Amino acid sequence: MIKTIKYSTLLSALLLLISCGGPTEKVDLLVHNANIYTVNDLFEVSQAMVINNGKIVAIGAENKILNKYKFAADKVIDAKKRFIFPGFIDGHCHFINYSKNLQEVNLTGTKSMDEVIDRVKAFAKTNNNEWIIGRGWDQNDWETKEFPNRFELDKLFPNQPVLLTRIDGHAALANKKALQIAGINSETKIEGGIITSTFIPNGDTNWVFDANYRKELSHQGYPNWEPLGILVDNAIELVAKHIPANSQNQLTSMLIKAEQKMFEVGLTTLDDAGLNKTEIELIDKLQQEKKLKIKIYAMISGNQEMLDYYLAKGPYKTDLLNVCSFKFYADGALGSRGACLLEPYADLTEQDHYGLMTTDEEFFNKYAPLLYEKGFQMNTHCIGDSANRMVLDIYGKTLKGVNDKRWRIEHAQVIHSEDFKKFNQFTIIPSIQSTHATSDMYWAEERLGNERIKGAYAYKELLAQNGMITLGTDFPVEGINPMNTFYAAVVRKDSKGYPKEGYQMENALSRKEALKGMTIWAAIANFEELEKGSLEVGKAADFIILDQDLITAPEENLLNIKVLQTFINGENVFSRDQTK
Repeated sequence: MIKTIKYSTLLSALLLLISCGGPTEKVDLLVHNANIYTVNDLFEVSQAMVINNGKIVAIGAENKILNKYKFAADKVIDAKKRFIFPGFIDGHCHFINYSKNLQEVNLTGTKSMDEVIDRVKAFAKTNNNEWIIGRGWDQNDWETKEFPNRFELDKLFPNQPVLLTRIDGHAALANKKALQIAGINSETKIEGGIITSTFIPNGDTNWVFDANYRKELSHQGYPNWEPLGILVDNAIELVAKHIPANSQNQLTSMLIKAEQKMFEVGLTTLDDAGLNKTEIELIDKLQQEKKLKIKIYAMISGNQEMLDYYLAKGPYKTDLLNVCSFKFYADGALGSRGACLLEPYADLTEQDHYGLMTTDEEFFNKYAPLLYEKGFQMNTHCIGDSANRMVLDIYGKTLKGVNDKRWRIEHAQVIHSEDFKKFNQFTIIPSIQSTHATSDMYWAEERLGNERIKGAYAYKELLAQNGMITLGTDFPVEGINPMNTFYAAVVRKDSKGYPKEGYQMENALSRKEALKGMTIWAAIANFEELEKGSLEVGKAADFIILDQDLITAPEENLLNIKVLQTFINGENVFSRDQTK
């Protein structure tokens, strides 16, 4: 079972020690006159906190900390009754990818392919890059909800390769030059991927086939089944592997710039879901050199090269970096119809399209026991109910029952009613991203149908299995702000208040549950509850000061709550004002 350690004994002993008279104790920081949500077992709210050498050495009532115990602090913060919470942990994100995206075409929020083209042209005018790379388009946000094609990009950039990734990262649009560089033609096939070659004549959805799914249809003006440019899941890598890699200096600059944006929204630990050896070693180097201060829970990319290296090397941990898990992909995404379903997609009436598995069952069956043996956590991307069932069953064969291995299903987005119990049966942690529900709610029922949708985005039911759940954003798929995560989990509406009664409110989380999912439960999912996730004696002083109270603020205020200051190991890494 999932285990946590109590701090009450340690706290009592330390407070007894420092309250027995004697000389004044010199410490680094004293924070008082605050409303401190400790997120401890009792969910206590304290008023003052003492920090030394990056750790919390005392926390409690204002009069006890200021009067009874003798502290001489180098710095004192009067929080002026503001609200202090543990630093937010993003339980599933892509920090490296986000950092790179800051240097690319931002296509988030585009409302048509014409707007995508306009942004690409504007970027090309001011950037003399070998490749044009962008991310963020979503055809579900367009009036014409069809996948785009490459032909306009071909006219504008006949000699420059272009790759524009969909918001979910599971589909991309490549121009002809990029396809040529990758050697992709109408006969190219890829296991676990789709290379589009013609439109299905469906007046509503216009889905696409690749060579694997081709039927006897008219070419509709595209002779010889010429690729249209849309690549789904594993097909993207055929092009992406040809993009020149960033230098270490370039990536360093990107990471440092991106880190500051994390601090601005109160993030102190990031679970980066899928890193290679070079990226992990660069993060470690920058942290050791004190150039990067954010804490990283690194999920190693579950490819053959990384498996061979890290299974031999074993887990690795420092104060800022934890490398003890692998990230795998079972299927694609619902928005690009790559999520693997037990029954066909409800909105593709002219074919039996089930989505696709991006990794075969044999691979998982081989490596799950090896990860178990070597002490690594297994974390697998599962969106569709078929993918979730397959991976839950594979986990179950390895884990066998109640355990403390803390293996995770990343997303756990569509679950068959018969499979929820497996999370409890094998003590598997659901790692979910609540903003996916409010991003997908406009079209998800069309994809799944009115019965299957009941098992989608079912966070309350997932929480009930083991009494915990971890929350993240999946940025850059969604925005980086944890306030959006909190709001979507609790209120289940979009930023305009739609729908009025909330989306599938039977699966909304309470405010305490959502906060725990972003703090202590996320720390437990990372094997780090002894170090962080709550504000208790002996733990790292990772905390944030907010201008409003997450627990009591009116619903309409939640998205506007601001982080005033962010601290990691007692160091102020971001300050919006001069709170003293």
